[in-house]
Order: sequence, then C-alpha cells, then structure tokens
Amino acid sequence: MSVIGAEFRLTRFFLCEIIKISEKYGKAGMAYGGDMIRKYTVALIQMNTQNNKGENLKQACAWIDEAAARGAKLICFPEVMNLIGRNVGEGGGREKIPGYTTEILCRKAKEHGVYIQGGSVTEDISEEYPGEKRSANTSVLISPEGEILASYRKLHMFDITLADGTPFRESDRVRPGDSVVTVETELGVMGLSVCYDVRFPELYRLMALRGAQVIFVPASFTMPTGKDHWEVLLRARAIENGCYIVAAGQIGEKPAYVAYGNSLVADPWGTVVARARDEAGITYAEIDLDYMDRIRRQIPSLENRRDDIYQIAEK
Repeated sequence: MSVIGAEFRLTRFFLCEIIKISEKYGKAGMAYGGDMIRKYTVALIQMNTQNNKGENLKQACAWIDEAAARGAKLICFPEVMNLIGRNVGEGGGREKIPGYTTEILCRKAKEHGVYIQGGSVTEDISEEYPGEKRSANTSVLISPEGEILASYRKLHMFDITLADGTPFRESDRVRPGDSVVTVETELGVMGLSVCYDVRFPELYRLMALRGAQVIFVPASFTMPTGKDHWEVLLRARAIENGCYIVAAGQIGEKPAYVAYGNSLVADPWGTVVARARDEAGITYAEIDLDYMDRIRRQIPSLENRRDDIYQIAEK
C-alpha cells in the first residue's frame, strides 16, 4: 500500500469516527465554537414555590434581574420552579416547551445576556405521545440569546413503598425521559439532571465522560431525606467526577411535604463553596474551570478507570 493510500484510509477512518460521535451525541445540545469563559459567577435561586404560577414567575423574574445586576453569568432554579399544587393564577397547569414559563425565562435571558438553567417544569407531552396522560419533569438550559440550548426529561422515578406499606409511585404521574443530556457553552460543558437522579452515579459518570464540567441538580428534596442525604450525595457526585455540582432547591411547606432547601454548590474537591440560608432568595458562587482542571490532574480518576474490566455505556 502506498503512503498516499494509507493516509487516505486513515483520514477516512477518522472522519467516520467523527460522524459516529456526532450521531451519538447529536441530541446533547449545541456545540460551542467560541472562546470559553474560565471563571464566572453562578446564582442559585432557592424558591418557596406555591400554587400561583403567575406570582411564582413574577418573583423568579425579580431574582433574575437582581442576580444579573450582581454580575451572574449563569442563573439556576429549583425543580418545579413555576408551580406546586393546583394553579390558582395565570398560566394554567402543565405546559408545552417552548411554552408559558420557558418563554418568560427566554425573554429574561435575552434581556440580561445571561444563561438560565430553568430548574424544571411539568411538561405537557400529550402531542408527542398520544394517549399519554402523564407529564414529563423537564429541565432546560437557555442561552444569553434567549434560545433553549438543551432540554432534559428526568430519567429516574421516585417509586417507593413506605414503611407502613403505602406505595408512592412518581411514575404514575410522570413519564421518565430516555436521554442523557450535555451541552457545550462558553461557560463550559453543562450536564442536566433532576432531583432523584442524584442517587444514580452512573448518570453523572456518563455526563463526565462526555466532558461535563458543571452539572445541575435542581431539586425539591423532602426534609427527612434532605437532612441525611442531600449534601452527601451532591459532594460525592462532585468528587467522583471532578466537576462542579450546582444544586438549587425548593424550601418551605408544600401540599404534601416540607422541602429541605440548602441549595448549594460543591466544587470538584467536594467542598461546599456556597450554601443558601433557610429562606427563599439568591446564593452566589464562583465557578473556576482552571481549578477544576488542576483537581482532575491531581486525582485523575476519570483516566484511571478499568475499561478492560467494566464499562458504563449508554444504550
């Protein structure tokens, strides 16, 4: 075989591999081709969401204004940020995406030129799945141009049987998603998850192997599990994957439980670098991707995996 022929075959091989990777991860979100911002401020919005969607979103917009004025490049919300309970205000109940809530968040992102991680909303999926009575628990990431960059539907359903034998099945009301989602931005590679997902480390390792540097965990943890498990789980996911975990949570009394709050950011060393007070409001933290790189070099656990013995792979 000639040198030219060998080079041609090698080039064709690499092009095929690039196409395969593109097809595999095409749903992950947009690819960012510009200069990356290595250090920036993130704002976590801890909310006491209630049953008036209009009022909940009015307060959310006020917090976006305040956080943007303080220099936040990324603003993050908790799970079901727009409505908990039967809505007594404007905006209806479950909604399509794009829809009532995401359009408001997109306008605010464009107004201030910031990224908004929209916590999650209850998505109407009846058109996509005819006859489906359940909704999806869906999280979006919005660009500074006011566009939805990525959309993720919660994968893991909270299906349990209580000690007294009473079953609680989230899957009776919520249809689980079917995709792992990451997206490249000028603030780094972002990974999306929701609440109960945090108990499944395989998901976070898959996102880290895709290059995720910042992973969101919008949540509405209950008080009993929150006080014992919330921080431990978030710090573990940060340490295991050498990444930032950004977790905005609900706080306060809800119709069926009391939400734990304690919104926090864990850095790649597992240190809690910011934690919310026991009230609704804004908490700020710094994301430093150069620091993340140093931690990953210091403890290269992603590189030290034994792929010859075990594998974690998407289907």
